[in-house]
Amino acid sequence: MTEPTISPAEGYAGDITPQLAWQWVQADQAVLVDVRSDAEREWVGQVPAAAAVAWKQWPGMAMNADFDAQMRAAVPAGTPAVLLCRSGVRSIAAARRATELGITAYNILEGFEGDADAQGQRGKRGGWRFHGLPWKQG
Repeated sequence: MTEPTISPAEGYAGDITPQLAWQWVQADQAVLVDVRSDAEREWVGQVPAAAAVAWKQWPGMAMNADFDAQMRAAVPAGTPAVLLCRSGVRSIAAARRATELGITAYNILEGFEGDADAQGQRGKRGGWRFHGLPWKQG
């Protein structure tokens, strides 16, 4: 088995696998920040160890005006953050913004639910849940 690596990225520290993110969180080497909306976390599931800092909020997926302050409150100075969204797309934008705030931020590849399959369903092609990492419903 190969050691998980960090993939280079533009505008933030890099992309990492869900497994590596969990390793870092368990070792107190990073703070896990779930940037999905409150509705997504409530309806789809959440990671118990994660700080909830939405990038955008439902309904309408409007930008979270308090994102900067909430990120600064969730991530202690000098501690890296690993950012999780649904599929690993919004967390890229959030990681770029966190980097602008002076936070070493990584995007978690595949997100919480992974990519949609041929039937348009998530949860079967990668993602935090798919890999059996800790999460709970409701």
